Amino acid sequence: MGAVSSRYHAQMRPMRPSPIFLIGITVVSSLLSLASPASTPTSTKPPTTGVWTYAFAEYGDIKYPEGFDHYDFVNPNAPKGGTLRLSNPDRRTSFDKYNPFILPQNAPAGVELFVFETLTDASPDEPATMYGLLASQMLVAPDYSSISFRINPLAHFSNGDPVTAEDVKYSFDMAVSPVAAPSYGQYFLGVRDAIVVDSRTVHFDLKAPSRDQILQLGTQLRVFSRKWGMGSDGRIKPFDQIVHEVPIATGPYLIAKGTGQMLDLVRDPHYWARDIGVRKGFYNFDHLLYHYYSDPAASFEAFKAGDFELKEEYSAKRFVRQYVGSKFRDGEIVKRQLPIGMGFFYEGFLLNTRRTQFSDVRVRDALNYSFDWNWNWHQSYQMGRRFDGLFQNTPYAATGLPNATELRLLEPYRKDLPPQVFAAPEPNPGSDTPAKLRANLLHARQLLADAGWTIHPDGVLRNHKGESFQIEILEDDPSFEPVFGRWAESLRKLGITIRVRLVDFAVYQSRLDSFDFDCTMLNFGEFEMPSPGLLKDYFGSVAARTPGSDNVSGIANPAVDHIVEFMMQASTQEEIVSGSRALDRIFIAEHYAVPYLYYPNSLVAYWDRFGIPPLLPKYYSIENGIAAIPWPISTWWAKNRN
Repeated sequence: MGAVSSRYHAQMRPMRPSPIFLIGITVVSSLLSLASPASTPTSTKPPTTGVWTYAFAEYGDIKYPEGFDHYDFVNPNAPKGGTLRLSNPDRRTSFDKYNPFILPQNAPAGVELFVFETLTDASPDEPATMYGLLASQMLVAPDYSSISFRINPLAHFSNGDPVTAEDVKYSFDMAVSPVAAPSYGQYFLGVRDAIVVDSRTVHFDLKAPSRDQILQLGTQLRVFSRKWGMGSDGRIKPFDQIVHEVPIATGPYLIAKGTGQMLDLVRDPHYWARDIGVRKGFYNFDHLLYHYYSDPAASFEAFKAGDFELKEEYSAKRFVRQYVGSKFRDGEIVKRQLPIGMGFFYEGFLLNTRRTQFSDVRVRDALNYSFDWNWNWHQSYQMGRRFDGLFQNTPYAATGLPNATELRLLEPYRKDLPPQVFAAPEPNPGSDTPAKLRANLLHARQLLADAGWTIHPDGVLRNHKGESFQIEILEDDPSFEPVFGRWAESLRKLGITIRVRLVDFAVYQSRLDSFDFDCTMLNFGEFEMPSPGLLKDYFGSVAARTPGSDNVSGIANPAVDHIVEFMMQASTQEEIVSGSRALDRIFIAEHYAVPYLYYPNSLVAYWDRFGIPPLLPKYYSIENGIAAIPWPISTWWAKNRN
């Protein structure tokens, strides 16, 4: 299904880079990283029966015909040349390696996006649809139990070597091996084996039939050469020791220079795919030049000075109050709001339910009642919308009473679930008047008391053991301190002590990977369709026990596991919708997080130096491109190419 970015503050805050790979490890062979290219086995097993095709849609129709010339949203004749200057697109303020697939995850985002490619291209115009890229054709088993890919004979690596099935298998083996980041293999947990059929054909058997797994294989497996990391003696380094070596991959850009806070990507003049339909009109700049800034204030001043030319703003307040002056008034810098066609995956204060103070649902509910949403809404200049559940602004969100399929999924776990799961979802408490906020706090106090937490004469909330209720909010972005401060005012009235621990990104990521935190604000990004594989990482019980996974809340709920497994085996769109809604009901009723906000539009500013295609693809991003294509970087062009 449509890829979902993870751990991203995708709406109104810089994104967290855990880019495309998120959960547990599927062990294929711990020795594969030591193998030489020649040792990759080849099987004579033929592909499964079926029809070779150029595209695959998980559900529904395919928009573009075979051999189509270009996507509708590009200018196929866009001129090439010039330099696009960019800032760090997420929360990383520096980088220390070029391999984005190993821990720690501190490689530059541009490398993963523009140096590596996948077997297929996820259509920016259609949900859950892929067209051939490195693989010009694919053969899907009628029962969705396997897929074969036939490599495009034009495809070659940056060193000139042709892409072979052995390279694809090697890339897959590294993705699921224990030497890769624990999150790397998450998209491929349902794959049983990768088999080389011949030099241009690779076959994947699945553990169980799954349309979603087929889509993930095509759109998420980054392919690189088996020679990446090879020494002069012909031996390949273990994959987790390939750190500073320049990747040997197939993407449109090559690494020209990198210094830790600057990355220069140069367009490959010999890029193999420049004339095929899914790439014509793309990648028009000769250079993508990233400069990394240490804080938002420095980044904004650099943008106004013209040091870089494109910026997505994550603060409505800054967008309204600071994006002003002669350069904006005279049109030197263009300020726009672009509608977002994708769904909004959850953003909020995620509570680590592994912590004792958050183990009771009544406590978690009380924390939601203590949050002053109305104040935050005004801080967003009334542009923000509050999350009701996991899948905002989509048909996957729970509404009304459960339907028959939802009830079949939920009923076996009725005694273990809150009664609200089986009713219409309750709206978030409003706080638009002082009286409502006071009533919310009184209700929160009662919920806490019911859970065994009462205010003592010293004004501190304590349990029956006399332990005080304390919350540490882990954060690496100082711009959100006012939000935390406002919440802290309400919590103090309940006797709860709250403190904000502001750390640099490396510490922040390390503590989340080890689940060493009480509460943190996270956003799971935007999405086209809910991906069961990713949902398993966000909410599955196995992921809750796997350091480095994205189940940072520690959710270990058998009902959730059952629903996600049902979605992984879904054969219809209706089953995906029902599964998503059932999951949404549990997430809302269990109060695993205190919901924050999303913005229906991207807030964008750019220097008036670009040619821009007239059409905006439905599924796009501005700078990042993990959940969708980074539309400006990929398809705009320089007016002045000097």
